[in-house]
Amino acid sequence: MTTNTAHVHTGHAHTAPVHTAPARTGTAPAAEAGARVAENDRLDFAKSAPKAFRALVGFDAAARAGLAPALVELIQIRASHLNHCAYCLHMHTNDARRAGESEDRLHMVPVWREAPHFFTAQERAALALTEAVTLVADRGVPADVYAEAAAHFDDGELAQVLALILAINTWNRIALSTAKTAGTDER
Repeated sequence: MTTNTAHVHTGHAHTAPVHTAPARTGTAPAAEAGARVAENDRLDFAKSAPKAFRALVGFDAAARAGLAPALVELIQIRASHLNHCAYCLHMHTNDARRAGESEDRLHMVPVWREAPHFFTAQERAALALTEAVTLVADRGVPADVYAEAAAHFDDGELAQVLALILAINTWNRIALSTAKTAGTDER
C-alpha cells in the first residue's frame, strides 16, 4: 500500500511531520457530475502534485523556523480544531506531548479565552490571530487582534506566525480534502 503524505518529517524539531493515509484503490475514471467519490478513492496529494507538495513542505519548514516549538504546536492545534481536522489535531497534540507539553494546556487550547492563566500573553495573542486568520471569511482579521499580536512579536516573528497559520490551514485542507484518517500518521 502506498501512503498519502501531507507533511514530511526529517527528524528536526522544527520540520513538518509526515502525514500518511491509504492510497487510491483504483484508477476510476473521472466521476460523473453529481457522483460521489468514495473516501478510499481519494488522490495521493504528494504523488499527484509533487512540485506543489515539495513547495508546501518548504514553506512549512520556513514558517516554523525560529519559533518556539510549543508556540508552533499551539497554533497548529488551534487551527486544526477550528477546521475540524481530526487528522492534524491528532498529529499535533501527539507532537506537543512528545515535546513536553502538559495535558492541562492541551485540553485548554479550545477554550483558551476562558483559561488565560494556562497561556502566556504572547501565546494568547498568537491563538487569537490563529482564530482570526483561520476564520478570515467571518470578519477578516480585526485591527485589535492584529495589534495585540504585533505587540508581542517583532515584524519578522509576526511574519513567521502568519506563515505558520497559513501553512497549517493548507495542511488541514489537504487532509480534509483527501479524507485522511486520524491516527494513521506513520513517521
